[in-house]
Amino acid sequence: MLESWSGVWRIPDLRKRMVFTLLVLFVYRLGSYITLPGINLEAMQGFLTGQQGSILGFVNTFTGGSLGRAALFTLGIMPYITSSIIMQLLTVVWPYLERLSKEGELGRRIITRYTRYGTVIISVIQSFGISIWLERITSNQGSLVINPGWGFRLITVISLTTGAVFVMWLGEQITERGVGNGISLLIFASIVVGLIPAIVDTVGKVIQGSLNIIGTLILGIFMLVVVAFVVYMEKSHRRIPVQYAKRVMGRRIYGGQSTYLPLRVNPGGVIPVIFASSVVMVPQTILSFFPNVDWMQTFADMLRWGQPLYYLLYVILIIFFSFFYVSIIYNPNDLSDNLRKYGGFIPGKRTGKRTAEYLDEVLTRLTFIGSLYLAVVSVLPDFLLAGVRLDALPGVGEFFAEFLPSWVLNGLGINFYFGGTSLLIVVGVVMDFLQQLESHLVMRNYEGFMKRGRIRRSGGR
Repeated sequence: MLESWSGVWRIPDLRKRMVFTLLVLFVYRLGSYITLPGINLEAMQGFLTGQQGSILGFVNTFTGGSLGRAALFTLGIMPYITSSIIMQLLTVVWPYLERLSKEGELGRRIITRYTRYGTVIISVIQSFGISIWLERITSNQGSLVINPGWGFRLITVISLTTGAVFVMWLGEQITERGVGNGISLLIFASIVVGLIPAIVDTVGKVIQGSLNIIGTLILGIFMLVVVAFVVYMEKSHRRIPVQYAKRVMGRRIYGGQSTYLPLRVNPGGVIPVIFASSVVMVPQTILSFFPNVDWMQTFADMLRWGQPLYYLLYVILIIFFSFFYVSIIYNPNDLSDNLRKYGGFIPGKRTGKRTAEYLDEVLTRLTFIGSLYLAVVSVLPDFLLAGVRLDALPGVGEFFAEFLPSWVLNGLGINFYFGGTSLLIVVGVVMDFLQQLESHLVMRNYEGFMKRGRIRRSGGR
């Protein structure tokens, strides 16, 4: 491992990419400490202290604490992710965008430009909503906004929109000139930045006796098991045998070899979880703008972290985005046509439509298994931390409160930093980052990180 890392820094091009990636991440973290003008920071932090485990605490984690500091990068990368989701949905239903997606690099550039425009529009809408929300919130330390009014709203919209666009640009720069997927690395940096302080705080509470040491150890062991399970699932793939027919061209014989088509058990990676995490925040964000409407606040309480409706909606969104994302990146008809063009076929399957149907069946089964795996890994740690408030269900709550143990309803009572979504994203991003480093090293004839059983790329190779 140490020799492999030294190889990374001995390669000039790879060294430049690594340094560039680290510098961009430093700039990203620096922007999360630039506070918006007109904000009472003490009141803001006092308000968020009581929002742990809520949607605001979740957003604060994904923005690396920018929300708690009312920073320039409060919106983070979420507007870009939301715009990407909308564009991918429109690509399926809008023939114009569907044609662009099939036009190669030029079409992708046009779609990327539309995604950027969408990011600006979404950022303006979200920043204006945040400015109004900030003006309405008060805490024990006073109002969050020192001088509310249209001046504050205008400055907030300009600042947050500029910050969101700049973060989008940083992510694209990492993807093009650095190592790894820029958007994923920015989310990774936002999540792990508070990991060490959270661990120190948890250990301190255990020493002081304010936390249950047995429950903390159980949760820590469970997290390690989940990490090992995630690594195993991300490296697993289904090998579909492919046979190439022999072709005689002149005096040479081409083809005739046997190989396989690798399909990942989790074809979508962590993208469905990121998409679902973004979408599940939308209802609570909208409902929070109407604090005086009782039925909206009742519905918002039902969508809080730990509530049954929250888990149900989250699982459904993960499964939906898993199938949706795989349907975009994998086209069974194109895979079948490519095999036929190069003289390949799947043994026992007729080329053409039958091969496409077989590939579609395999992808459907793999996607279903992968979506369930993502849902379980995302929800189980959250369940241990917050439980599932079945006792809050109208009509049947008393039944569950009487027969179910307290830890099922309220969790283990441990304020651990990582939830299931954060853990899955962190592990997935680290594996993707190492895979790309592995590719650079192997391409330049260096020994990779894993001498036995190399880390496979998304195609399983």
